[in-house]
Amino acid sequence: MHTLNDLRLAVLIDADNIPYSNIRGLLEEIAKYGTPTFKRIYGDWTKPTISGWKPALLENAITPVQQYSYTRGKNSTDSAMIIDAMDILYSGKVDGFCIVSSDSDFTRLATRLREAGMKVIGIGEKKTPSPFIVACDKFIYLEIISSSVSGQETQTTKEKSKKTGRDTKKNEEAEQQQQVKKAKRLISSSITDVADDNGWAYLGDVGNLILKKQPDFDPRNFGFTKLTPLIKSFDYEIDERDSGQNNIKHIYIRIKKQSGGN
Repeated sequence: MHTLNDLRLAVLIDADNIPYSNIRGLLEEIAKYGTPTFKRIYGDWTKPTISGWKPALLENAITPVQQYSYTRGKNSTDSAMIIDAMDILYSGKVDGFCIVSSDSDFTRLATRLREAGMKVIGIGEKKTPSPFIVACDKFIYLEIISSSVSGQETQTTKEKSKKTGRDTKKNEEAEQQQQVKKAKRLISSSITDVADDNGWAYLGDVGNLILKKQPDFDPRNFGFTKLTPLIKSFDYEIDERDSGQNNIKHIYIRIKKQSGGN
């Protein structure tokens, strides 16, 4: 049984729907979950709109797959990716797939791969439709990857802040607060689902359940690098218990009772 961080992964990139900027950050993110044994990118390389990808392919050993657009308005890249994905699946050489696209057309592919026992990680922009997101075991937003590895993101945010009015800032703050409330409801319900008779839940089990419920959940959406500091920022009871080996502690959490009792 493979764990999530030692998977042999087939990385399939849709050049038509993913920007070429920060490809290195993208691959570093994928490396957290496994080893890319296939790295392929699909598109019509005769088009100038994706020419920016070409230098990145050589630097990162990504194999380009040429797919001509036979009919205007039709995306033949999707079909090429799907056919290759099924070929790779039946080769038995991988444990999972990383589909890099913001296109909902890959929803059925993600579902089919999971039915075959594959782990499926999706990566795309925040505009990615929900059906594709929930079809994956885990979905990561490109915007999160970009902001975590690029120092220029902070400067860009500052410049935008100067140009936006107070009303826009208030709307953004209100939206962020709403997202935090939703996250806390999701965490609380997950704690309840896996808690023992005393209300304590092992944080690892909570994290796994959260991803099953909401594949695009990521602590980085809320300014935290890991789940543990995000949990600690909320008003939960936390108990760090010795595991009995190498000073490793297991973290258990519990929803505080309204009465304040134990």
